Amino acid sequence: MRRILGIVAGFVALMIIGAGCNTSGCLDNQSSIPLAGFYNSATGAAISIDSVNIGGVDAPNDSLLLAMGTSASQVYLPLRFSKDVTSFYIQYDTLGLWADTITMAYTALPYFASEECGAMYRYTINRLTYTTLLIDSVTLVDSLITNADIERIKIYFRVEEADEEEE
Repeated sequence: MRRILGIVAGFVALMIIGAGCNTSGCLDNQSSIPLAGFYNSATGAAISIDSVNIGGVDAPNDSLLLAMGTSASQVYLPLRFSKDVTSFYIQYDTLGLWADTITMAYTALPYFASEECGAMYRYTINRLTYTTLLIDSVTLVDSLITNADIERIKIYFRVEEADEEEE
């Protein structure tokens, strides 16, 4: 009888320990990084781009976020918590002569999510500016950047439409 009680007590202890280590209360994404989507300025339709380099301006190390030849309809634009302004380039040629720049000024706010998730930063974008070489416009859907995986920035490109063949 003692042996059965010992086994049951051990099983109950394992269940309690297993429940105590549960991380299901934490969201998968523990970083607040703005997600930007690409759109056709004439139609508003989502587009994929594959002929650009996108990276951080004056970022340490390799700041390339999207390389030419890689097709994407969205890109994450990470902000630096130690700064209050971050800029990104969208380069249209390999020499870097044709490029647009998107600059975001923001406030970084430390945020304690939970015991499971710990702390992270939330950002409030105060100002967004951009150049207009091939970018038509950039809109900010929501100025509060959290760890929710939601598109907060829309980048509208001037896109050359293929001519319809005459019949």
